[in-house]
Amino acid sequence: MPALDTVIWAVQGILAAVFLFSGAMKLLAFDRYIRMVEERSGRDADLSRPLMTVVGLSEVAGGLGLILPWATGILRVLTPLAALGLAVIMIGATNYHRRRGEPPLPTVVLLVLALIVAVTRFGGM
Repeated sequence: MPALDTVIWAVQGILAAVFLFSGAMKLLAFDRYIRMVEERSGRDADLSRPLMTVVGLSEVAGGLGLILPWATGILRVLTPLAALGLAVIMIGATNYHRRRGEPPLPTVVLLVLALIVAVTRFGGM
């Protein structure tokens, strides 16, 4: 199982980097993030600052939760719970992009990877 553990650690690291960056953008550069979304889609983003603050905080917390509990051995149950929380966020993001007629593939990939981490880490406790 060491090879599987290495793969899951790599997935956790990639997901953590993605969600830490994405969450930080929503929290620290909201206006730039909204402009980027609008330029990419060619229409109004229709995202409120309070919603993006909650999502950004959740993504940052989830990104940290993917790594810190499992790495330190302290409250390891938080790692699969963080992965599940991020999967829920990706369900919402997938629905948002589908409603807008945008391809949801990136959010679906992140959803699947988060679920893989959740399942494997719940099983490794």
